[in-house]
Amino acid sequence: MSDQPGTPGTPLRVAIVGSGPAGFYAAEHLLRQERAAVEVDIFDRLPTPFGLVRAGVAPDHPKIKSVIRVYEKTAARDGFRFFGNVEVGRHLSAAEVAERYHAVIHAYGSPTDRRLGIPGEDLEGSHPATAFVAWYNAHPDFAELHFDLSCERAVVIGNGNVATDLARMLALTREELETTDTAEHAIDVLGASKVREIIVLGRRGPAQAAFTNPELRELGEMKDADVDVDPAEVEIDDLSRAYLASDDADITTRKNVEIFTEFSRRQPEGKRRRIVLRFLRSPVEIQGDGKVERLIVARNELYRDESGAIRSRDTGERETLECGLVFRSIGYKGVGLDGIPFDQRRGVIPNQGGRVSDPESGQQVAGQYAVGWIKRGPSGVIGTNKKDAQETIDNLLADVEAGRLPAGAADSAAVESWLLERVPEHVAYSGWEAIDRAEQERGKALGRPRVKFVRIDEMIEAARSGDPVAS
Repeated sequence: MSDQPGTPGTPLRVAIVGSGPAGFYAAEHLLRQERAAVEVDIFDRLPTPFGLVRAGVAPDHPKIKSVIRVYEKTAARDGFRFFGNVEVGRHLSAAEVAERYHAVIHAYGSPTDRRLGIPGEDLEGSHPATAFVAWYNAHPDFAELHFDLSCERAVVIGNGNVATDLARMLALTREELETTDTAEHAIDVLGASKVREIIVLGRRGPAQAAFTNPELRELGEMKDADVDVDPAEVEIDDLSRAYLASDDADITTRKNVEIFTEFSRRQPEGKRRRIVLRFLRSPVEIQGDGKVERLIVARNELYRDESGAIRSRDTGERETLECGLVFRSIGYKGVGLDGIPFDQRRGVIPNQGGRVSDPESGQQVAGQYAVGWIKRGPSGVIGTNKKDAQETIDNLLADVEAGRLPAGAADSAAVESWLLERVPEHVAYSGWEAIDRAEQERGKALGRPRVKFVRIDEMIEAARSGDPVAS
């Protein structure tokens, strides 16, 4: 049939909502395959692409950000377009987007944080890790936040890589920060920080910590911070010992335990700051007179639940930590999009292999797909999204071949005209390239890789002034 999506005369038109790693890997898989002719439009609520690679990866980890070069190759492919500063759910409804494409892939991740659900969580000085990370990465939504680093002790709750990022950023010297693309406002605040001790708490033991080895090892390589692990903290209990000896424990977990043990044998070198790792602790209350003054934590023990999983439970013992800052780093959570099925409990779009499904009937929602964290939850590393996206794209292409997609779609010119009318200040990929050049120029004078814009209007002005097409 001549109007079958995927033919040269009627290319498969796909919209991807979200331009982070999941969205770009989905675009790459679509544009590289040869089963169907495809055109891909990526929408992002920010004028800048790349999601958490730009706004979530710690500024002192430039090698991780180098994955952007892969996404740039995808953006250079025929059939690719980027529309930044366009928010689906605000500027455009999900239904309006679906009307103009054969398929829509949701790749907008998990933009909010999980809460502790304890008294005092909303006191001044208690913050979600998501906000702090976005603030020091110059995310425009968080640039105006204020973090008071005048206290001597901060507590980071969580045992994943975001927790290590927070601890490291709090411990870096101003000189180290000034070689990165940390936001200018954050360098000033972090550089003047009075924080001398950063305690990182995990609710389970060292054998259950979710750090990756390089990120954990970095905590012991800080220029001006000692790492502190009490030898008693890394004594392995019987359950963890059996787990480590089993096939269920991977090499990362075993190596983590070795690193913790090595840390526990170190003598302090008298550095200005100290990063303290503690296990089997859960926060139960944050106390203070209008602001954080102390954290009450429970001492835990490990047990096996009915499914055989190793979990923690409160022993009833309490410990008080005097502190002025608490950062909760216990995970990201997805949000729903009006008109698209959503699992509130898990914070994901219900799906089967990336095919969005109706939670009541279990039936596939035609033309709707999901990738990345909004598909599977906030787990894995950047590269995890590549395989995840491949599964979704394989199923999407199978649906194309089986004739299961909606037949109608607007052509690329019609979409461009629609966007010019609805969101005149949208930013094309050439506009992003102009922003990118301007940020790098701003950084040159300071010997830094870039100085990021933190305001949307500044980004749009840079996009327009530096991009003749957009102008």
